[in-house]
Amino acid sequence: MRHIAELPEVRATADPHGPALADDSTTLSNAQFHARVEAAASILHRAGVRADDVVAVVLPNRVELVVVLFAAWRLGAAVTPVNPGLTDDDIRYQIEDSGAGVVIGEPGRAGVTLAVDDLARSAGPVAAAAPVDNLALIIYTSGTTGRPKGVLLGHENLAAMCTMIIGALGLDASDHSLLILPLFHVNGIVVSVLSPLLAGGRTTIAGKFSASGFFDAVARIRPTYFSAVPAIYAMLVAQPEGEHPDASSLRLAICGAAPTPAELIDRFQQRYGVPIVEGYGLSEGTCASTLNPVAGQRKPGTVGLPLPGQAVAIMDPDGALVAPGEPGEVVVRGPNVMRGYLGKPAETAATVVDGWLHTGDVGYFDTDGYLVLVDRIKDMIIRGGENLYPKEIENALYRHPAVHEAAVVGVPDAVLGEVPVAHVVAAPRARITAAELTEHCRAELAAFKVPVAILLTAEMPRNPVGKIDKKQLRALATHV
Repeated sequence: MRHIAELPEVRATADPHGPALADDSTTLSNAQFHARVEAAASILHRAGVRADDVVAVVLPNRVELVVVLFAAWRLGAAVTPVNPGLTDDDIRYQIEDSGAGVVIGEPGRAGVTLAVDDLARSAGPVAAAAPVDNLALIIYTSGTTGRPKGVLLGHENLAAMCTMIIGALGLDASDHSLLILPLFHVNGIVVSVLSPLLAGGRTTIAGKFSASGFFDAVARIRPTYFSAVPAIYAMLVAQPEGEHPDASSLRLAICGAAPTPAELIDRFQQRYGVPIVEGYGLSEGTCASTLNPVAGQRKPGTVGLPLPGQAVAIMDPDGALVAPGEPGEVVVRGPNVMRGYLGKPAETAATVVDGWLHTGDVGYFDTDGYLVLVDRIKDMIIRGGENLYPKEIENALYRHPAVHEAAVVGVPDAVLGEVPVAHVVAAPRARITAAELTEHCRAELAAFKVPVAILLTAEMPRNPVGKIDKKQLRALATHV
């Protein structure tokens, strides 16, 4: 296979009746998947889509979203997946910023020009574009600092990343991915769809995630792996104790998007008997840069080893690489690094310097070469001249058995500049007070690192990808 756009045809030719894709209402064999892609490509072509155009798709997770990806790629066009949960204003912003000429979604949604149900009505055969390394995806960042930026990923980025994922996870034709992350994010696309399909396996797209029904779905679907964010593992651990669920089909679970406390990983593995492989990466790096090994030592509290095929290093503020064990900014180099930010040459130049992608994360390599993330540079708290990393304080809070989730932010202080405030969600059925948690922190941390306030809350605010929204937490903490 010369190009990822040829995958549906290659699979249909090799094993027409084998399973490819499924969701809550549709099951597609390889031949049916190929036919759907061909029909959608002809409809897109009739709508005016040509090589180098951009197609936007505003849909929840369903097989049609994957069909659109391959149909657009067959024509040489790129796709920008839009979070359907955004406001109409934000949806229009992404459509206009990406330059999408055709927008696929449910009729009546903002900006939609082509109804998703029309994709199955073929307009006749259409010639495929020459298989070249066109732009493949425009993935929009979470937009924690202003409007989201469009990350430009080429087919060469996807090919490199999928090769790395397949190798690192040991994926083959026996693998069956259960997709629970959103397909407007690169993790869902690369780890749970493209990689298993390229390896000869298959994907089942779950509907709306339900912690209480998750393992019932696992028992029914029998996937071999799934990828999730820490919030999902926290919800699964918080489920009431009951009958031991059947998770025997799962050989591993993947965790990314945000650092996961070692305590949470241990609680999940002890309860469900499924090993968690924690990794790290950015949309700008096409998904992943490090991963704990599937076969080998997994080190909870680290995000694993650099993936073969890319370089991961630690850099000081002057741009010099530092020695192992020394903290600094995590930088990444390799064929997975993005082409740049759409329409933002200055921000691209500031982020990718001499081939190194500057992640904005602080970390260090331990003595075994595993990457340990300390925190985001922008989240660092400077308290009276002392540098505090929220993650260290959060990890101390997680060591209390009554803590389900913890997030620490800095808030302005007239004397010290900034001080730490902690937000905590208690474990189910646990009873805890802010005073008890403060005493726990005093026993675990130096005095200047102890939060000045601990706020108990029912749940954490989250961004569309599922990460805790610290911008909202800072706003809440300033009113303490």
